[in-house]
Amino acid sequence: MSIVSIRVALETHLNSLTPSIATAWESVPFTPVTGTPYQQVNTAFANPENPTLGDAMYRIKGMMLVQLSYPPNTGTKAASTRADLLVNHFKRATSLTSGGVTVLIDKTPSIAPAIIDGDRYKIPVSIYFTADIYPT
Repeated sequence: MSIVSIRVALETHLNSLTPSIATAWESVPFTPVTGTPYQQVNTAFANPENPTLGDAMYRIKGMMLVQLSYPPNTGTKAASTRADLLVNHFKRATSLTSGGVTVLIDKTPSIAPAIIDGDRYKIPVSIYFTADIYPT
């Protein structure tokens, strides 16, 4: 359940960002509305780490990628403002909890170069996290 708890903590925090925009969650049907911004979310988990000997504790690290997707030919301001909001909302040292698992944002989120993809201007924002898991 640790992966589920990590996802819930991250996604709940993302949902609390205002102003909100439509979100394309992993493995959930989503149809973009022409001319309307949205964000697409994907989460990647690295191999677990075992930073201690002699107990069952392990560490999960990963990255939540939020790809901002804006209509083209509208300039960069709205998408860049949203990217800055994400960086500040998930600032380094933010601690999130769900299901008894604490998720730590351990690095300042990074904003990758924008790309044009079809009819969208996209800015990827990578949010890095760590969670220490203590099985019962």
